[in-house]
Amino acid sequence: MEANYSDIDLHNGTFYPTEATILAAVCACVFSVVGVVGNLVTTVALLMHPKLRGHVTTMFVLSLCVSDLLFCAINLPLTANRFIKQHWSLGPQLCQMFAFVFYGNEAVSLLSMVAITINRYTLIAYYDMYSQIYTSTKIWIQLLLIWIVSFGFMVPPLLGVWGQLGLEKNTFSCTILPKDGKSPKKYLFVFGFALPCVVIIVSYSCIYWRVRESKRKLEGRRCVCGKLSGQTAKEKEEDSRLTTLMLTIFLCFLACFLPLMIMNVADDGITYPWLHIIASILAWASSVINPLIYAATNRQYRAAYGNLLKFCKSTTVARRTTWGSRTVGHSSNSPNYGDKRNPKDKPANL
Repeated sequence: MEANYSDIDLHNGTFYPTEATILAAVCACVFSVVGVVGNLVTTVALLMHPKLRGHVTTMFVLSLCVSDLLFCAINLPLTANRFIKQHWSLGPQLCQMFAFVFYGNEAVSLLSMVAITINRYTLIAYYDMYSQIYTSTKIWIQLLLIWIVSFGFMVPPLLGVWGQLGLEKNTFSCTILPKDGKSPKKYLFVFGFALPCVVIIVSYSCIYWRVRESKRKLEGRRCVCGKLSGQTAKEKEEDSRLTTLMLTIFLCFLACFLPLMIMNVADDGITYPWLHIIASILAWASSVINPLIYAATNRQYRAAYGNLLKFCKSTTVARRTTWGSRTVGHSSNSPNYGDKRNPKDKPANL
């Protein structure tokens, strides 16, 4: 069975042109490095920022960051390897694990966005109940459910109960394969991708409607009671910006992953290999662009990055200062140098 994975020469049998595999390998390498650095920096920055660290949405954003970090650190290097060699040479067990982590991480990302969307809607529509719904314990339960459900979907094909995880020889890709004529791929597309997307779209539509209604009421209050308090206006502005940020992330995720899902479901025979490669590259990019979106669209997240940068600079300066003081203290030009010499070196009293 090992020969099926390591001894297959797909240079002429693959559906992908050589130019396409080179492009895919380069993109996978670049995205892997940029994604690991970007998501790691984002995770540390959010954990170090006092205000964002205590924000409920940040917990789900961190879940998203960890998922993207795992994808960039595990899946993308293996993807680059298979496109460089134009075949899978790492054995069947690692091939199955690759597919398990790939689809599981994709589900974690999407369900984290669902949780963020529901959180945003709850904050706007049920503000009075928000603190009761999102307690620390309930947040951790939601996070655990996101990861358990996401990877739980992949257990049946991993065990070979419903479909199987393995190598698609003509595309040298580790994916979900049919077994006994049955495959969960299309069902996973519907319930693991399409349904969560519908939930997110409906939730953001409801958010838009509630925000518009709220603005109308606020305008009426201004006419009757005068200007609202600055603190209330500021809080609403921050929540609105955060909601816009999360909507942007979802739209980018949709733009990145939807082409791949469509190609996998509608073109199983790889009739258009270049489209499959481009769709795959877009899907990989989704794990890289989120830190860029955070920095570009939200002031609080930019502040978190700035705080981390200042901390790194101050730490570097402190180390240099400490090292410099030690060097000066042990220098022969130091006024205390004579006192710090070994007592044995001092002249004996006559």
